[in-house]
Amino acid sequence: MPFLADRLAAVKPSPTIAISTKAAEMRAAGRDVISLSAGEPDFDTPAHIGVAGRQAIDSGKTRYTAPDGIAELKAAIIAKFSRDNRLEYTPDQVIVSTGGKQVLFNALFATLNAGDEVIIPAPYWVSYPDMVRLCDGVPVLVECPESTGFKLTPEALEAAITPRTKWLIFNSPSNPTGAGYSFAELKALTAVLLRHPHVWVMSDDMYEHIAFEGFRFCTPAEVEPELYARTLTVNGVSKAYAMTGWRIGYAGGPPKLIAAMKKVQSQSTSNPCSISQWAALAALDGPQDYIAQSRMDFARRRDLVVGLLNDIDGITCATPQGAFYVYPGIKGLIGKATPEGKVIASDEDFALALLGDAGVAVVFGAAFGLSPYFRVSYAAADEELAEACRRIREFCMRLR
Repeated sequence: MPFLADRLAAVKPSPTIAISTKAAEMRAAGRDVISLSAGEPDFDTPAHIGVAGRQAIDSGKTRYTAPDGIAELKAAIIAKFSRDNRLEYTPDQVIVSTGGKQVLFNALFATLNAGDEVIIPAPYWVSYPDMVRLCDGVPVLVECPESTGFKLTPEALEAAITPRTKWLIFNSPSNPTGAGYSFAELKALTAVLLRHPHVWVMSDDMYEHIAFEGFRFCTPAEVEPELYARTLTVNGVSKAYAMTGWRIGYAGGPPKLIAAMKKVQSQSTSNPCSISQWAALAALDGPQDYIAQSRMDFARRRDLVVGLLNDIDGITCATPQGAFYVYPGIKGLIGKATPEGKVIASDEDFALALLGDAGVAVVFGAAFGLSPYFRVSYAAADEELAEACRRIREFCMRLR
């Protein structure tokens, strides 16, 4: 009798963590490596948030809390949803978890039965399909090509829905492409969902506040109020406030779903870190000027990277509407070989050769479900980004 659960056979380790780990190992061995693989802001957590965390420690707020979060933070989350998204929730409709990833996992674990289907537009965040598989569900991957702006179309959504469909996982602005859905584009998708009342919406809004000029963020339950009762709106403080290590995510949704997620959480991790909760309260209720400044910095870096990558023969790079990623295409490089004779047969070959030869760590497109592309996180200093692009250019010029 095998010791490990059969479900683990269908789950892969995170490719982004694998690339970042390899880059760290190379650095430890003395190699000069620029890592553009990690999906986290490079800025420090704003000072007033750190002060709130230290004050929580000093005042003894270090004990267990309610499994779904302290009342003060839930009140701040309710105010945030009302202020930013025109969504009204009550405390029994809100949950706080150890990062947005746990929110998503709790919802899937609480709702999926064996064989239930979850529609996931591709390119997708690498964890979506594996979380579905861990919960005995079936990920239904819907390719969203560059010709559609890497976005799900109403026709593709309609074609993917079956009687077994339970969820659509929706992410805008997107990891890995930075693609953002306009109000009209989202309205067209919600019109499809209205025709299929058995399909619920899991809206991952983690990059809400990293949306650039010319793009207005909106979320499904805001665009179509009739979907409010079957939408889980997920967010967190990780990206907007540079708090990835604090591990606080949250969601608003129907009371019955939130209660089920709370039950899962109470028997797995219980409450999120008490200190992090008080820091997250300061983030949501405190000064918001940090968001505007970081957005300006990310927009400048985006323009720098897009311009430099588009100047490289064999690479094309679309301009994203938000987040801090670009998703360059390398169709023009597939089939070429390095000076050592290594053929670039896939985007994974490209990423591994780029890391080994040029010391630049990126994540290959197959990890996100759409090839041949690679993801660059431009959450790095301008000088580092310019040097990385120079190395990518020289690497590509050496290909034959």
